[in-house]
Amino acid sequence: MSLEPFDIDTSPPTPELLEVARRELRETPETRAAAIEDLRRLLHNATDLHYRDDDDFLLIFLRPCHFYPESALKMMRRIADFKKSNHPLMHNLFPIDEKISFTDHGIVNVLTNKDHKGRRVLLMNCGKAWDPKQVNAEKMFRLFFLVHLVAQLEPSTQINGVVIIMDFDGLSLKQVRALSPSFSKLLLTFIQEAVPLRMKEVHIIKQPYVFNMVWTLFKPFIGEKLRNRLEFHGSDMKKLHKYISPDYLPKNYGGNLPALNYGSRDWYPCIEKYLDHIAKWNTYGYANTP
Repeated sequence: MSLEPFDIDTSPPTPELLEVARRELRETPETRAAAIEDLRRLLHNATDLHYRDDDDFLLIFLRPCHFYPESALKMMRRIADFKKSNHPLMHNLFPIDEKISFTDHGIVNVLTNKDHKGRRVLLMNCGKAWDPKQVNAEKMFRLFFLVHLVAQLEPSTQINGVVIIMDFDGLSLKQVRALSPSFSKLLLTFIQEAVPLRMKEVHIIKQPYVFNMVWTLFKPFIGEKLRNRLEFHGSDMKKLHKYISPDYLPKNYGGNLPALNYGSRDWYPCIEKYLDHIAKWNTYGYANTP
């Protein structure tokens, strides 16, 4: 069955993917079975937490934690903490709540192809393409959050991880004024503590001088692990190509693929397709949280 361009691949990992998982994540049939059993036991004993415990779901947490069950449980608890701390922003969030942000504004996008390492590439247009009067910073976060809920269902992405390209082309004071220390803390706490995905690289591109004001907001909340994954390229796309082959990038980023002619409006039906997972995710976290 061929995969639609604006969908994820939920099929089981190929032998090639499983070899990557073995090499990078310690994943073998024996390790996987033992870790799932141990995490299920730990979760049952953590009576204050509410998550489902089927094998596929537990793998969402075990893979980014290299199959250490205790680490996976800690991640589940961090996610519960994040949801509790940001309850008004995230409570009962569904794609329909941000449909206009998806369909009418090109802020978040995902390349239809993966890169040369099999990683999903998420694009965030934070410069002139973002009109904060139409989509404020909190709405932008909610878009990112909904996309991550669908990405976590893709076994190849669980294994290979994701790359983020943040495009600040045309950034002006209009966008800078829409950001705040509280939003910076929200976004960076989420990325570093509450995303059950392997965040491999974050590339900052086309940033003008005014970006220094944004960096002043972000910098206090960036830990060492994320700092080591951050790369700043400005307009030097050849530098970006050292990390992502131009054969897998559109012309917008100096690549050999056609210029982007799609965006979040095309991905929106994919987000809606996985409503069942999103609805269940809304119930996960601390058992006594509404």
